[in-house]
Amino acid sequence: MTKRVAIFISGGGSNMARLLDSMTGDHPARPCLVLSNDPTAGGLDLAEARGVPTEVIRHQPFHGDRHAFEAAITGAMAEHAPDIICLAGFMRKLTGEFVAPWKGRMLNIHPSLLPKYRGLHTHARALEAGDEMHGCTVHEVTAALDDGPILGQASLRIAPCDTPETLAARVLKLEHQLYPAVLRRFAAGDHTPVCLSE
Repeated sequence: MTKRVAIFISGGGSNMARLLDSMTGDHPARPCLVLSNDPTAGGLDLAEARGVPTEVIRHQPFHGDRHAFEAAITGAMAEHAPDIICLAGFMRKLTGEFVAPWKGRMLNIHPSLLPKYRGLHTHARALEAGDEMHGCTVHEVTAALDDGPILGQASLRIAPCDTPETLAARVLKLEHQLYPAVLRRFAAGDHTPVCLSE
């Protein structure tokens, strides 16, 4: 049975676009919704151009009440009936109460080789630590930040001339390969980790 996928974004949506473009032909999933907390997110236009329904739930009117914000998200998703949620640059931390019903059905991509460097500024932290390797991870979402079973990783060797900016650009290219590969396998019921390298 084809899985219905909702993608959450907050910005330009480059990973979202790769996911949408991958869900064609014999892919075991199809997009049903792109949702953003920012009405100016460029990814919304990309989704609409591909004929994918969009919803915007701004977080500001909820004045820090995350439960009310998440209730509005749940309401917006109801008519689209997703089976899987893919976080693709969604810059709001979700509560355990929201995550729990989606256990085993919500994915996230993070720009580090988890469990290293949960949170922000991952590229600068990898350089400061003198790491030889860096990359990105797709994992199942749990209540803990950037935690959960790892479903795939893509790695590259850090170059002596790399800066946080150049490293971010190189890792983003890997993200664009890894996330679609993991989603295809995951939607088919295969949780075997995907491993890629530059």
